[in-house]
Amino acid sequence: MAVKELAVVTYTQGIIGPSQKMLGPLADGGKLFAGTPPGCWGPMITPAFQGGHEVTQPVAIEGAEVGDAVALKIDRMRVTSIATSSGVMEFVEGRYNGDPFVSKLCSACGTEHPASHVQGIGEEAIRCSHCGAEVNAFRFGHGYVIVFDQENQVSLTVNQEIANQLAGKAPEASALPEFAAQHSILALARADIPGLAAHMRPFLGNIGTTPSRDLPDSHNCADFGQHLVGAPHRYGMTQEELDEARTDGHMDTNSVRQGAILICPVKVPGAGVYLGDMHAQQGNGEIAGHATDVSGVTELTVEVIKNLTIPGPILLQNEDDLPPMARPMTAEQRQKVRALADRWGQRDIEQNGPITFIGSGKNLNEATRNGLSRAAEVTGLPYDEVLNRATINGSIEISRLPGTVRVTFLCPMPILDRMGIGHLVREKYHL
Repeated sequence: MAVKELAVVTYTQGIIGPSQKMLGPLADGGKLFAGTPPGCWGPMITPAFQGGHEVTQPVAIEGAEVGDAVALKIDRMRVTSIATSSGVMEFVEGRYNGDPFVSKLCSACGTEHPASHVQGIGEEAIRCSHCGAEVNAFRFGHGYVIVFDQENQVSLTVNQEIANQLAGKAPEASALPEFAAQHSILALARADIPGLAAHMRPFLGNIGTTPSRDLPDSHNCADFGQHLVGAPHRYGMTQEELDEARTDGHMDTNSVRQGAILICPVKVPGAGVYLGDMHAQQGNGEIAGHATDVSGVTELTVEVIKNLTIPGPILLQNEDDLPPMARPMTAEQRQKVRALADRWGQRDIEQNGPITFIGSGKNLNEATRNGLSRAAEVTGLPYDEVLNRATINGSIEISRLPGTVRVTFLCPMPILDRMGIGHLVREKYHL
C-alpha cells in the first residue's frame, strides 16, 4: 500500500543500485522528507565507505516503471550543520586500490575497507580499528573550516584555535544524523584561510534515481564515473556499461535548490529516488574539487511522468538561476515583440518555456556534446537547431569540472506538452 508521506533516515554507505532495498512505495504526488549527512569529505575519510557520499536509502515511487521519468519538486531545504570543513584534496599513495573514493585499504595491515575510529584531532586522527595505524587516504592540499548562520544565510571561515574547538565536538557541530556512519571532516581541523565571509545558497549535489547497476554513489555521472572504466576493483566496468547504467544523480549543480524541479530517468522499477550531498554554497564549476558539505533536511514532492524516456536529468531552474537569455519575456516585452512582428509581417510568434538538460562527460567538451545530444534526442529538435536555440535564447554553463554542464534554452511549448512536462513548465514560470 503506497503512503502519501515518507521520512527517510537511513543511508547506503556509498553504494547505490539494484542491490539496495527500497523503502516505500511512496504514492505518486506524495511527500518525501529526508535528513542527510554531509557528502564528500566525511565519507572520503571513512575507509569502510565504497563511495564518496552518504546518500539516503532509495524510495520506490508507485507507478514508476522503466522508461518513465519522475519529477522531484524541491519544496524546502535547510542546513542543519553549524560548521564544516573542506578544501583541495590530495591522495595518500598506498592506501587505495585504483580509486581512493571506492577501494580504500590500510597500508599497515592490508585490510580492505577497514573499520576505523577518530583518535584526537588533525590529519592523522583517522585510525584503523584492526591495527591502530593512521589510515586516511586523503589529505588537504589547502583547507578551511567554516561556520554558518542558517537564519541569515551567511558564513565565515575561522582560525586554527576555533577549528580545534570544533574538532573536539565534530559530530555535534556537523549535526550528523543518528544513523550516519561517516567520520566528521571537522576532526581534521585544517584552517588555512580564516576570516573569509561567504553567502549561503544551499543545494543538493547528489539527487536522483537509482542506476541500473550498482555504482559508488559519487560516481553516478560520467566524469567521476570515468574512474570505474577498467578499474581493478569490484565496481570496474566498460564505458558502455557505465553509460547504460548511470542516471547522473551526482551533478553538483548549484541551482538544484529550493523551488527547482528535477526530472529524472527511471532505470529500475519504482525509480528508487535518493538524495544527499547537500552543500551550503558553491560557485559554478566547484573549482576546488569540493565545496561545503553539510547535514541538512529536504522536503520533496514527487510526480511520475509516464512514457518520458530520458537518458539523464532535466532541470526546471528557479527564474533567478536561469541564464538571462533563457528567461521568459515579461508581458510588456511580449507586446513589443508583437509590434515588431506586425511591423515586418511575421504572423507566428513561438510560445515557449525554459528547459535545462544536464550533460556529463570526461571533460567539458564531451559533457557539452552529451547535454546537447540529450536535448535533441528528447525534444526531437534537430541537433543544429538545439545549437542555435542554446546560442540565441539559452546558454551553456559549467556545473562541475571536469565534466558536468547545463544546456538551457527556450523550448516550444507543444514539444514540452508532448513530453508530458508542459504543465510543470507553465506552473513554474507562470506562462
